[in-house]
Amino acid sequence: MTDEHKNLPTDPKVLQEMVLSLQSQVNNLTAEKQHLIEQFRLAQQQRFGASNERHPAQGDLFNETEVEIDVEPKALDGVAVKVKKKPIRQKLPSDLPHETIIHDIQDKTCACCGNELHQMGDERSEKLEFIPAQVKVIDHVRLKYSCRTCEKEGTSTQIKIAPVPTSPIPKGIATATLLSQIITSKYQYALPLYRQESLFKQYGIALSRKTMADWMMKSSDLFKPLYARLQEILLQQKVIQADETTVKVINEDKIKSYMWLYCTGTDSPNNQAIPNIVLFDYQAGRAGQCAVDYLDGFNGYLQVDGYAGYEKTSAKLAGCWAHARRKFIEAQTAQPKGKTGKADMALSMIQKLYRIETSLKDKSAEEKYQLRQEKAKPLLEKFYQWLGKANVVTKSTLGKAIGYCQNQWHKLIRYIEDGNLNIDNNRAERAVKPFVIGRKNWLFSNTGNGARASAMLYSIIETAKANVSP
Repeated sequence: MTDEHKNLPTDPKVLQEMVLSLQSQVNNLTAEKQHLIEQFRLAQQQRFGASNERHPAQGDLFNETEVEIDVEPKALDGVAVKVKKKPIRQKLPSDLPHETIIHDIQDKTCACCGNELHQMGDERSEKLEFIPAQVKVIDHVRLKYSCRTCEKEGTSTQIKIAPVPTSPIPKGIATATLLSQIITSKYQYALPLYRQESLFKQYGIALSRKTMADWMMKSSDLFKPLYARLQEILLQQKVIQADETTVKVINEDKIKSYMWLYCTGTDSPNNQAIPNIVLFDYQAGRAGQCAVDYLDGFNGYLQVDGYAGYEKTSAKLAGCWAHARRKFIEAQTAQPKGKTGKADMALSMIQKLYRIETSLKDKSAEEKYQLRQEKAKPLLEKFYQWLGKANVVTKSTLGKAIGYCQNQWHKLIRYIEDGNLNIDNNRAERAVKPFVIGRKNWLFSNTGNGARASAMLYSIIETAKANVSP
């Protein structure tokens, strides 16, 4: 018997307590090991994997338009192969100007008998030509007039001249068309001002970033009345969706500032019942008071993610199933490859809810409410029971996904209360995406005023886009 064995207690109860303590330590280490493995798998997915959230059962719901289209497999010598669809050329817009070029033959005699050929028809094909942008200078000449009689006889001579033409920026060289080009290039197509500066140099025009930045600030001031009116209409709606994302502002005290987004409407610009409005609001922080001040007592439905700051508002909060699904996708990624588990079961149940929403796409708000009560409500009750019975480690990725659903459940099921609500706030996330893309290019704003100007111009651009049919 070793010295270590001699030092062990002989009391069975003490030994039992020691075994239980060691077992607890082993369980904790096993859970910690599993947690680290899950984090490693998630890190691998984020670093090397695809960034979409597609679930196998979702079919082509989240496919991008660039994905290659295949038809049904065909059998070739007993082996199934996929055959690519022949691309179909889209018709060119009928309102584009047309230029017709006639291609005729020189020799119009028959090679067989030598008689003259007659025209039996023609073949037509369309080619699309691009004409680069044209830049021109508009010289405004204001004619001046005076009275010759007064010049000879009077002590003073009055001069009359045509009034100064109105301009978006007084005493500036920028016309409305030039400003709209710069605004659209930056805030719709994410082209930073320094790149636009180099483009103008190709035309031999020296437009500095500083000058264009000043124009953007002054242009944003012109849109303030329109923005205020849009915000007024926004707050009159029954449902508003909101989201927020970070923005770097160099001359702010805080490391992270935020661009808040509020939107309403539907994905169909033709739906006149609900106005399509997308508004950005710059704030130096993420405190819930920012949303409180902007919403100004709004007490309708506010559809958001799980951020606790929205709890301070007077609105009735509706949750987002896309965020809940995202957490189960992370749990699915963290589980061993080739194995299905509880995360797959949860995703399958969530997908059934989304299939119901797909079938309700063209229904009225009243019809959506009735069908959700009939079809979605029983599935939600079944899913909630499954969440309560799932026995998982709380700290695991799956445990966090289940915990999120349970904590947010009263918000997640709220969408079946009103047909005007969506199952998620993806509309808000899509609306904020252009800002996120632009942020990758211009990286930061110098001042808070610059960020507020960007919020104003993004609002006008995105609201305009939301009201144009694709």
